[in-house]
Amino acid sequence: MSTDLVKIKKALISVSDKTDLLVLAAALKDAGVQSVEVLSTGGTAKALKEAGLPVTDVSDYTGFPEMMDGRVKTLHPKVHGALLSIRNNPEHEKACKEHGIEYIDMLVVNLYPFQATVAKGADFDTCIENVDIGGPAMIRAASKNHPSVTVITSVTQYAKASSSSSWLVIEEMKQHDGCTTLKTRRSLAAAAYAHTAAYDAAISTWFAEQNQETPAVVTRAYDLAFPLKYGCNPHQLPANIYSMSGGALPFKVLNGKPGYINLLDALNSWALVKEAREALGLPAAASFKHVSPAGAAVAVPLSDVEKQAYEAPDNLSPAALAYLRARNADPMCSFGDWAALSDVVDEQTANYLKTEVSDGIIAPGYTPEALAILSQKKTGSFIVLEADPNFKNPAGEIDFREINGCVFAQRGHGDKLITPDMMKKNISTKNKDLPEGAVRDQVLATVAIKYTQSNSVGYAINGMMIGVGAGQQSRVDCVKLAGRKVTTWWMRQHPKVLGLQFKPDVKRQARVNARVRYIEGMAEMTDIERETWAQQFTTVPEPLTPADFEEHMKKLDGVVISSDAFFPFRDSIDTCIKYGVKYVAQPGGSVQDEGVTEACDQYGMVQCHHGMRLFHH
Repeated sequence: MSTDLVKIKKALISVSDKTDLLVLAAALKDAGVQSVEVLSTGGTAKALKEAGLPVTDVSDYTGFPEMMDGRVKTLHPKVHGALLSIRNNPEHEKACKEHGIEYIDMLVVNLYPFQATVAKGADFDTCIENVDIGGPAMIRAASKNHPSVTVITSVTQYAKASSSSSWLVIEEMKQHDGCTTLKTRRSLAAAAYAHTAAYDAAISTWFAEQNQETPAVVTRAYDLAFPLKYGCNPHQLPANIYSMSGGALPFKVLNGKPGYINLLDALNSWALVKEAREALGLPAAASFKHVSPAGAAVAVPLSDVEKQAYEAPDNLSPAALAYLRARNADPMCSFGDWAALSDVVDEQTANYLKTEVSDGIIAPGYTPEALAILSQKKTGSFIVLEADPNFKNPAGEIDFREINGCVFAQRGHGDKLITPDMMKKNISTKNKDLPEGAVRDQVLATVAIKYTQSNSVGYAINGMMIGVGAGQQSRVDCVKLAGRKVTTWWMRQHPKVLGLQFKPDVKRQARVNARVRYIEGMAEMTDIERETWAQQFTTVPEPLTPADFEEHMKKLDGVVISSDAFFPFRDSIDTCIKYGVKYVAQPGGSVQDEGVTEACDQYGMVQCHHGMRLFHH
């Protein structure tokens, strides 16, 4: 027998989570290692006995009963000596013989459900009684002595990670005549120390919270959820996704293999549509690229001109309508997007998304028909995530981020909802006529920029974003950038653009790109580009003229602009008026507020100061 193999002769099993307990015990008995003797405690021993499985109470082994309401039952030298004694050490062997200590070769323990008890809102005394003492002590003892002891701390360690029904440790014991390998024992010991560290961290954090203190030392513990192909870039390896220890991820992967940026988009976009749905009571959708929205929208009916400009299919469901609007804010930027829906995805939405180039989607659910359609997209690799609408971060309200050896901590603000009342309570301009449609668009635009990389400004009308300016150092540059997108969006509804005659074989995204280039100006194209571009049409169109732009842009009115922080100067107002802005939403709080409000008054705008800065990094 190899020196790294240790035969399991005696096991101590004491678990609070009794999932698959009987299967494990029966497997120990029937796996060809019938010599394994099982020690157990309390409810675990009772469950094993009731199932007719042979078991010895720890109290019978130690000669001491459980006492103090179960607080003391395994804290005994005959338990800890059995776990800690070094095999083949003469002094240790002598001590064991003198005190009747019998080696324990396997420990199966999971801890009192402290985190779950806290999550249920239990009172202080109940939470205290769910702080496990004996369990962590045994786990640490067995892990320290892993050259001789196999320690199991989770139900998930019983079984293989695959769908096989074989049990990991039992399978290994079968292969090695009732023994486990040193590699397995060392791996299980590492997991055990991580388990107790996470458990202690949860208790420490809770204690500090009860005393309304900021913990002097914070220990974060994560459970590996799944590996990623790479991080932001292929050279950034290794890359993984972890959940908070003891908690689940806020989503399930139903299809495909999400990447690092996919998941950043998914979590950010889900927060956006969830909040928009809650604030406005309408199905919401978002189209994300690189952790900012290319578009966002709620389900508002389309005009006939919009239907033509967006090439909208007939009979759209509310969810499909919301996504079509979100996608058509900036369909060039939405190419290869990440989609997010606030509502269950139905067959109509799936069929529409099927026609678009997209990487994946997150939503709270899918009809069977929709899931089948989406699972076939991109030859089966399209990513489908199911969000948990009721998810609560098991680590609490504080978000942590590690960057270059520094740890940043701040309270999240996802629960600080943007609401219609915020837009109505502090109107700073002389014009206070704020129709409900404008309030809806102010809320949507403000929610959208809440989840956009700062500095950010967004324009909205008819329940959809029509221009998002993200990540600029100057606020007026955000206004100009987003304004250029508004111009492109609106000019797509110009008669000349609607009348472009494409050849039948020109695909949808090529038509989108061709329209945008047409709006940007044929004169801006190189000779080679213009020749290639023109080949897409049965009749090459005449260029759009400055008069076409001027006349059509004058027709745009009733647009909302929202900013993630105050406008520091009136230049943003002087700029956005060119894009049909009538309604302004911003936090306020600048020493220049009076001057900015005066600019709004000069243009007859309605401005609200909602009071919440929304920087996002």
